[in-house]
Amino acid sequence: MRLSRCYNIADLQTRARRRLPSPIYNYLEGGADDERSLRRNSSAFDDYELLPAQLNDISNIDMTTTCLGETMSMPLLLSPTGMSRLFHHEAESAVARAAEKFGIYYSLSTLATTTIESIAAASAGPKMFQIYIFRDRGLTEEFVVRSKESGYKALCLTVDTPITGNRERDRVSGFSMPPRFTASSLLSFSMHPAWAFNLLRHRSFAMANVEHRVDAIEGRAVSLFDYIAEQFDQSISWKDFEWLAARWDGPLVVKGIQTVADARRAAAAGATAVMVSNHGGRQLDGTPAPVDCIGPIADALGDELEIICDGGVRRGTDVLKALALGATACSIGRPYLYGLAAAGQRGVEFALEIFETEIRRSMALLGCRSIAALGRSYVQRVADK
Repeated sequence: MRLSRCYNIADLQTRARRRLPSPIYNYLEGGADDERSLRRNSSAFDDYELLPAQLNDISNIDMTTTCLGETMSMPLLLSPTGMSRLFHHEAESAVARAAEKFGIYYSLSTLATTTIESIAAASAGPKMFQIYIFRDRGLTEEFVVRSKESGYKALCLTVDTPITGNRERDRVSGFSMPPRFTASSLLSFSMHPAWAFNLLRHRSFAMANVEHRVDAIEGRAVSLFDYIAEQFDQSISWKDFEWLAARWDGPLVVKGIQTVADARRAAAAGATAVMVSNHGGRQLDGTPAPVDCIGPIADALGDELEIICDGGVRRGTDVLKALALGATACSIGRPYLYGLAAAGQRGVEFALEIFETEIRRSMALLGCRSIAALGRSYVQRVADK
């Protein structure tokens, strides 16, 4: 399947599936437990209908919006995703360059395979660094300093991973990081020679932003992955978030919020924005879809916080539904990774072109000339839901 034959994000997903060994693809696609939240994240958008306003002048469509202190060409951010090198050898740098080209935020994960500084050198576009509050507070503070020095505009604290969710697909497939050629996966890897060839040419799967810390751990011999697992702190609280907020003087996002109560706590503790998210259905199964949480949070705190809808977005109409319900913007993870797996930076740009075209067309058909004009009058919940 050529890119020119990919007409939507689902087509890019098909191309990505064909190009990736099955353990890698299932790592990308998988959720927790029975994957109910994973499925619900996308299907929940079907519970909302758009209400067109006719006979409006839509000769000039304005898709620009302001989010996290930056003017963006469309209301879309690229979510932080760990280990992007798994999906294509161009890795995070390709995604950051694509985001710059489209004038939108790129978010770099703590668990990326490219350093904070390398991404800063690769892209002059607005960037956000996704961070954890580790047991080693010195490591967290180091990330804050490096992000400031590298010109990152925003910081994003992920709060929904005190422990890792039960991702059974990975257990079934035998997935490990870095990937290992086991008996069960050898056939799939051998059937994807292009991916395997690039693995051999570009061997680094290191968590580039933390690998320098391992040698300093009390003289112990410890793997990088074990070190990261040891660093997740199950005791952190909103007081720790306040500690982080005191060290960062730019926009500060809390990622993993799903309730009005936690959104209120985030605002009180110094957050600029909340990223309404269930971690792509990869943590606690049975949690609500992000789009279902937008309206209540917007009603309670819309004037106090920016609200980013993260999860399940696959169409331009999904973006408009979330914004009409009260979101400031949406963020995507898997859709741009499908593009990355399909064709590197060119594939990411193709995914963004799809969203750009769909959002513009849908705004015209909705009779809405600007993102700023979107509101509840343009959306309703399906009557039988």
